[in-house]
Amino acid sequence: MDQKGEQVYVGSIDQGTTSTRFIIYDKSAKTIASHQTEFTQFYPEAGWVEHNPIEILESVRLCMAKALDKATADGYNVDEGLKAIGITNQRETTLVWSKSSGLPLHNAIVWMDARTTSICRRLEKELSGGRTHFVETCGLPISTYFSALKLLWLLENVEAVKTAIQNGDALFGTIDTWLIWNLTGGCGGEQTEPGLHVTDVSNASRTMLMNIKSLSWDEPTLKTLGIPIEILPKIISNSEVIGKIGIGWPITGIPISGCLGDQHAAMVGQACKKGEAKSTYGTGAFILLNTGEEAVTSTHGLLTTLAYKLGPNAPTNYALEGSIAIAGAAVQWLRDSLGIIQSASEIEELAGKVENTGGVYFVPAFNGLFAPWWRDDARGICIGITRFTNKSHIARSVLESMCFQVKDVLDSMHKDAGEKGEVKNENGDFVLRVDGGATINNLLMQIQADLLGSPVVRPANIETTALGAAYAAGLAVGVWTEQDIFSDEAKQEKPATFQPNLDEELRKKRVESWCKAVSRTFDLADLSL
Repeated sequence: MDQKGEQVYVGSIDQGTTSTRFIIYDKSAKTIASHQTEFTQFYPEAGWVEHNPIEILESVRLCMAKALDKATADGYNVDEGLKAIGITNQRETTLVWSKSSGLPLHNAIVWMDARTTSICRRLEKELSGGRTHFVETCGLPISTYFSALKLLWLLENVEAVKTAIQNGDALFGTIDTWLIWNLTGGCGGEQTEPGLHVTDVSNASRTMLMNIKSLSWDEPTLKTLGIPIEILPKIISNSEVIGKIGIGWPITGIPISGCLGDQHAAMVGQACKKGEAKSTYGTGAFILLNTGEEAVTSTHGLLTTLAYKLGPNAPTNYALEGSIAIAGAAVQWLRDSLGIIQSASEIEELAGKVENTGGVYFVPAFNGLFAPWWRDDARGICIGITRFTNKSHIARSVLESMCFQVKDVLDSMHKDAGEKGEVKNENGDFVLRVDGGATINNLLMQIQADLLGSPVVRPANIETTALGAAYAAGLAVGVWTEQDIFSDEAKQEKPATFQPNLDEELRKKRVESWCKAVSRTFDLADLSL
């Protein structure tokens, strides 16, 4: 409640790679109700990953309705007290839709999809700067990862997209843009205005099309790639009143006032200030270091990206990012494709039955490797297998693969940021803040601390992505202040800290073995079926 005794709530739409959630928070940032649902993953060909945009919309509608019902049943007057909605989403995932019909012109192409490899190779040959041609303006290399390449594929391969652009009927967006357009009116009608076609600076920074300094679409880049600016959304900050939710949704008339890509939302949820880093363990793993108001160019395989901009006139915080394509997705693979476990939660017990992997190293390069390697010709391997190897060794090697990949990124981060760019604790250690569903696994967190040789801190609330979007939304309408969000006093519950226990010499040997395993994944994309 606020000072007048009024109930105050903020909602958060968390649209991830495999599921959607809607969470309602009170003013103390405590969750009062939530609902989550999974949606379908489509794999039309090897290396291709798609989502149905309509199914994503319906998952949002369902989660809103269910969470509201739960809150009401528990006695919370959300109808009167809900002040704002924040949105956070899987980044880079790309779609084009018709503004007249509101229908997608193709399934959404997901961030981890690798179908654009040939387009990447073509651009690298044609452009004078090769793979790093656009790095100076957007901070990103040419890669299958980013939205611009996925949009080019749609332009070149989908007739409906070509026709809609020619007719002025096409709208491009990442998932945040698709959600906001539909939530604020969609196609419009006799009594409603059309939806708002916008994106925020963090999502725009992942398209390869935004100038990272001016925070606007980069016209030379658009001209080079042949992308018409008319189909692109307006770029806004992460915390401002965007528009109100229209009719036809479980909630209407409530302002949408916060929007961030999932990893940027987690930085806000973790209250990461300059020099502090967080790692989110979900389908992939994403490590970001806040570099303050300076956009640091990486020379060690990392990306320069936005951290957050909490208001139209607020300072822009930048970040160094290392993106890992496959983290928790490897656990899902053990469950769904191999049947080694029946649920993701079983992996901790199974992996804990052995003290080490027995010399087994697993590299989950299912669709190539992202940071710091950037090898789309890599493919997954499991090496060091002997007759002694059992499924516990395999399970443990999967957990270790997540932690080795995070260490690779952090090693690069330390080199790029330098001593002055990092905040250390009273013991002189660089502390990694962690979040995401996989961090509930204590064994995974201990392995991470052991391989890093430094502490890992897990907050009491590990779902910081949704919280960050709620903070941004509440900040814009006066529910919270930046002091509320970023002060140390704001942390109500004590976090869990994992200290490293591994001998330094053994750590070095295991890292050397991991690097040897990674090198074996290269140049395997053209293996015969």
